[in-house]
Amino acid sequence: MFKGITKRWLINTFGVILAIIILLVVCLAVAVHSLCYATVENALTARCEELNTVFPNYLSPSTTDFVDTAAAYASGFGYKDEMEIQVINSAGRVVQTSTGFSVGDAASMPDYREALVSDQGIGKYNGRLQSGEKIMAVTRVIRNEQGEALGAVRYVSSLRNADFRIFIYTLIAAVVGLIIITVVALSGYYFIRSIIKPVREMSETSKRIAQGDFSAKIDKMYDDEIGDLCDSINDMAAELDANEKLKNDFISRVSHELRTPLTAIKGWAETMQYGVPDRITLEKGMSVIVKESSRLTSLVEELLDFSKLQSGRLTMQMERMDILAEIDEAVYMLKERALAEGKHLLYDDPEEMPIIYGDHNRLKQVFLNIIDNALKYTPEGGMIGVQVYRDYKENTIKIVVADNGCGINPEDLPKVKDKFYKANQKINGSGIGLAVADEIIRMHKGTLDIESSPEVGTTVTITLPIYNEAAILDSADGSEGVLPPEIHPDHAK
Repeated sequence: MFKGITKRWLINTFGVILAIIILLVVCLAVAVHSLCYATVENALTARCEELNTVFPNYLSPSTTDFVDTAAAYASGFGYKDEMEIQVINSAGRVVQTSTGFSVGDAASMPDYREALVSDQGIGKYNGRLQSGEKIMAVTRVIRNEQGEALGAVRYVSSLRNADFRIFIYTLIAAVVGLIIITVVALSGYYFIRSIIKPVREMSETSKRIAQGDFSAKIDKMYDDEIGDLCDSINDMAAELDANEKLKNDFISRVSHELRTPLTAIKGWAETMQYGVPDRITLEKGMSVIVKESSRLTSLVEELLDFSKLQSGRLTMQMERMDILAEIDEAVYMLKERALAEGKHLLYDDPEEMPIIYGDHNRLKQVFLNIIDNALKYTPEGGMIGVQVYRDYKENTIKIVVADNGCGINPEDLPKVKDKFYKANQKINGSGIGLAVADEIIRMHKGTLDIESSPEVGTTVTITLPIYNEAAILDSADGSEGVLPPEIHPDHAK
């Protein structure tokens, strides 16, 4: 029970508050004790000042006169309910009291002995009687003109009432402190519980998510940081669930994509192994084997590129290059396929374009992927157009691949460049080609934009910056986009 957050709260917060309250109660008790005792002492001292009127200048002409005058003063003393007056003669014996009770020898009175040796002739005592009662006493010695002690007047007050007041005030302070501690403990308990309960639920839910149960959800109880954390975990679980489904679909698609060419290759290989077919069948079989092998190789390379993309190991061999040469080759490689499928692949070949800085193999891979996708999603008799032009305003080269195929639904369009995502499940493909292509273009400091409408077609626009040697040299000096030494323009082919 007392561990984790609760333990830290008990030590760091409740412990400090408890210590502060105890310290305050102790300080208050000490202050009340000092105040009450000081009040009693001040009252005794104030009564002692009355001797100025009884014995002017604290002097008495003789012992007899002192005893008579002091006895009369004690008899008529008006504060008998608060304190007692004791008259002490020159021999140190109490000869008169305001209460009428006899008292023992003055030798047992430390304040009297102190007053005898004090320059001011005053002595004070705070202690106990032989009966155990706590008292406070103030004694004033009366002398004659020669300085001889004629006797003393002693004021004695019981500390029973003062101690009772000290006890009451201390008890009140302790009760108030206990109430504060109780309130703090209860409020802290409910506060800690409001944290611990959702945290425990989040911990249990996180364990379920870690074990693969992405349907686990946390009930949001508070609209605060804890609530925000609950929302984040729920969003994370939903995202992981979606990614898990995409991953499973991806694995299923890849398995199918791998199985199809392998089945074709195996089938034709077995046909040739168990009998020598005629020339036409042999050529057809070899054509299928070569075609499916190329398809299998392309798929494996796509998976390898995606693996490098995920681990951050996808690198570019940058050099000055002619973008038209790569586009021409990509169009040429897919021209025969377009004809075989009854589709029109049109390419508006410009005379020349500025040099760009890039990896020609990777860019050709992107162009092949984009045009291949256009062919996949364009029906027989459809058209795919490839256009290249220079944007003088942005100082970039734009490659536009447009088709009049089935298009992409608006809800799928923002996700088509995400890994594993595939908008159309009916068309063969792994669903990672666009994610790889988008990353390659991004690494060339360009952009890959897609516009599409269902049953109208899709337009993919690739924007690449024009080669600027000064900018590349600047970036090599340490600005954003610095290039490694092996791909510096001086090393370009």
